Amino acid sequence: MKSVATLAGYAVALAALFGGGAAVGGLLDPSAPGGSAEARAKVTAMDAMTAESKGGHGAMPDPLRGLAVAENGLRLEVLDPEVRRNRTEKLRFRIVDDRGRPVRDFDVEHTKRMHLIVARRDLATFQHLHPTMRADGTWSTPLRLSDAGSYRVFADFSHDDEATTLASDLRVDGAADLASLPKPVTQAMSDGGYDVRLDRGAARAGRESELRFTVLEDGRPVAVEPYLGADGHLVALREGDLAFLHVHPIDGDHGGQSADDDSIGFEATFPTPGSYRLFLQFKRDNRVHTVAFTQDVT
Repeated sequence: MKSVATLAGYAVALAALFGGGAAVGGLLDPSAPGGSAEARAKVTAMDAMTAESKGGHGAMPDPLRGLAVAENGLRLEVLDPEVRRNRTEKLRFRIVDDRGRPVRDFDVEHTKRMHLIVARRDLATFQHLHPTMRADGTWSTPLRLSDAGSYRVFADFSHDDEATTLASDLRVDGAADLASLPKPVTQAMSDGGYDVRLDRGAARAGRESELRFTVLEDGRPVAVEPYLGADGHLVALREGDLAFLHVHPIDGDHGGQSADDDSIGFEATFPTPGSYRLFLQFKRDNRVHTVAFTQDVT
């Protein structure tokens, strides 16, 4: 009888193991049964339990976004998933409802109706674009990708007052020279030559973390110009599955610089331990600058 009970226990454990694997597999392959929103919800719940077991508050974090092509009754359809390297292509896509009809009514968020993020799978490159929509609901934007490899494209928008981030893949021909995620540092240089300091970056899984950035010129903090209705825009992506984290601006109604200094503040809840890539954008000298940091979460 003891052996039978033991075998039954193994059977239950294996069923749970394969059940969890099916959920994750459905998420990574949206065409699989239980994929898209359903599987994403299961993985988000597992993320929350993992955070709690690591000493988090136990509260459900902001839902992870950007893990599936379909959610909230909407689907992202990329019309041109093959992109030629080192050429300016026109990337076209649509957001369709559960009947396949193009959606045309979008809310304004951060002064735009659509934000398009394009990042290579190793997080070595990042672009934040603002496409335009035709009357038939097709969005388009010029896109130039200089490096071969697999890219993740995120359509970040709000529809009927519900924030949604849908994602799909792009492929660029050629042999990809993939890079490892850079080690965490407290200061990095933007693509426009400004030094940026990450003043507060300690983070624990499941707990709200404050992130502060200071833009420096000749070693001194400087003020930045308004960009997308705020003083900074931050995108956080998790290494591996490239989960898109919802980041909340602080210091003012729209994430302005602190009244006490020139730092730009954000709040984020990292769901699991691991490495994340933070992409900060700010405006200075009438130009948008981008800088990236690696954030390790314990």
